[in-house]
Amino acid sequence: MGAFAKKEHQFLNELGLAPRNPGSFACGAWGGSGPVVTTTSPTNNQVIAEVVEASVNDYEEGMRACFDAARTWMAIPAPKRGEIVRQIGDALRAKLHHLGRLVSLEMGKILPEGIGEVQEIIDMCDYAVGLSRQLNGSIIPSERPNHMMMEVWNPLGVVGVITAFNFPCAVLGWNACIALVCGNCVVWKGAPTTPLITIAMTKIVASVLEKNNLPGAIFTAFCGGAEIGQAIALDTRIPLVSFTGSTRAGLMVQQQVNARFGKCLLELSGNNAIIVMHDADIQLAVRSVLFAAVGTAGQRCTTCRRLILHESIYHTFLDQLVEVYKQVRIGDPLEKGTLLGPLHTPASKENFLKGRENPFWRICHRIRRELRTANDCGNFSFCASCERRTLWPCALCDEIPDLEGSN
Repeated sequence: MGAFAKKEHQFLNELGLAPRNPGSFACGAWGGSGPVVTTTSPTNNQVIAEVVEASVNDYEEGMRACFDAARTWMAIPAPKRGEIVRQIGDALRAKLHHLGRLVSLEMGKILPEGIGEVQEIIDMCDYAVGLSRQLNGSIIPSERPNHMMMEVWNPLGVVGVITAFNFPCAVLGWNACIALVCGNCVVWKGAPTTPLITIAMTKIVASVLEKNNLPGAIFTAFCGGAEIGQAIALDTRIPLVSFTGSTRAGLMVQQQVNARFGKCLLELSGNNAIIVMHDADIQLAVRSVLFAAVGTAGQRCTTCRRLILHESIYHTFLDQLVEVYKQVRIGDPLEKGTLLGPLHTPASKENFLKGRENPFWRICHRIRRELRTANDCGNFSFCASCERRTLWPCALCDEIPDLEGSN
């Protein structure tokens, strides 16, 4: 693939990636018998690499090994499990900037965000190491003479983690670090549009397990589509499933897991509003709205999508907000100084452009321009009048007289 020939993409080789990659890490070995897919950069929609996805058969083989490995892992003392997680954190530190660049290349968020996402996993490793020595139970008085009751926390066995494109590795870290120190094996299905991140992360974890002579099946990972996610949701060997994604998909996962009396952790879509009253610090509020709306190109569950402004500050606030929007540099997320990268997929871009036609997006008229997309190869909106990428405000705005009188 052309991406590997570029000097600025040499970090792909440093992460153990190749133009064609197996996308199933099962039984401690790489493979894959599913379809071959291409992963592209949202900056220009050019192919980065090919990935051989996992099949349902790959999943079943990997889950059998993961379920068996749970017996070994849960028998290891918690502080020693914490030592393994500490080593994973150190391995991630050594690849921090390479992994951060991969997140920016494949997902599309700006480089400081990409590096920051990997740092979140490192921080979680540090937290989990301390936690591994604090998994305390209680000593409870007994009504029987010369007796006492002890509370001991037992591992669940295997924890399933299904993550989304917008935080393709951080969410794994939030879940896996805690699951591992608590004595659970992990089976991970990464987002289908960011398979290289899934593979690179798994290679790092697998190398630590191998160095410590532990079964690779303790951490099992699959690149694939909905069929792998559904297999995790339906699998009675997985008592806890963590899902991050859309509300629609999360509801289906919850229903499938609940139907077998499993447990769910759900982190789903958001539709967040910022309310700004007449006595607010306008400059501070404007900066907060900008960060909340522009961060990750508005693709977070915590993204600001609606502004509710007191009528006495409505026009002043919008004037200042428009000015700061004009200062946002848009472009290649790997370039220094870029504050806003592309949307993740062409479909996201089309949905965004359709959404701006909503008449309720009253803020949009303030910097409205004729947009076209014909000569732009990335997932950006394009300004016909000035031949440059443009930013569309990511918030629906309304003015209110007060909170009590609004409806």
